[in-house]
Amino acid sequence: MKVVSYGGGVQSTALLVLAAQKRLPYRTFLFANVGDDSEHPATLAYLRNVAIPFAAQNGLDLQELVRRRRDGSTWTLMQQLKRPESRSIPIPVRMSNGAPGRRSCTAEFKIKVIGRWLREQGATACNPATVGIGISLDEIHRANRRRAEPHERVAYPLLDRGLRRTDCEALIADAGLPVPPKSACFFCPFRTVEGWHQLRRDEPELFSQAVELEDTINQRRKALGRDPVYLTRYGQPLATAIPASAGEDQLEDESEGTCDSGWCMT
Repeated sequence: MKVVSYGGGVQSTALLVLAAQKRLPYRTFLFANVGDDSEHPATLAYLRNVAIPFAAQNGLDLQELVRRRRDGSTWTLMQQLKRPESRSIPIPVRMSNGAPGRRSCTAEFKIKVIGRWLREQGATACNPATVGIGISLDEIHRANRRRAEPHERVAYPLLDRGLRRTDCEALIADAGLPVPPKSACFFCPFRTVEGWHQLRRDEPELFSQAVELEDTINQRRKALGRDPVYLTRYGQPLATAIPASAGEDQLEDESEGTCDSGWCMT
């Protein structure tokens, strides 16, 4: 069994195009949706309006998966973050020193969701599935085969072909598709300062939701006697760290933030 973990971004869409052109031996693509209330709306729009129709037109199977609880109900990342009794924070919030905290969002809402589907289709430790991950050559530091689950064997088709992100964008455009936006949760702490400014300027409703989420998390931490955490590395509330006027911002931009697993932001 060979599948691609489809992240909804440039690199995994390039894999979709290569498979449509029969240049890759993958016919099944799996998008683990962490929640319609959590994924960036632009990613979901691209998935449903562009990627899924394109896959169907080219004989590919692009499936949207969600996390389900034992009773069969769906469960989103935002729901987990806002659960009143929750004591842990699954996203990589920034601690007071700016370092990202431990996270479980990728494991719980991406890796395990796809892993469950693979096992249901017959993947085992003795008969593992090959899972293609969309990491390009300019992000080779994100590749880490040691993170594979027992039932899977991780592959990096873009690295095998020496393709960079710019090559992926060209492949997508040449196929007549719009280049997708960067995929990530709209509140992901790995977002760059430039990305936060863009969110506040262009999508103020989403920015307000991120501010509310950060406040909710810290209200809960205060009640537990714990220090506050933040969605940026500056040790300030989001609305202060990312002011409405760019001219007020005296903070230096950070380097490109990425989820190092390769299951997100591809």
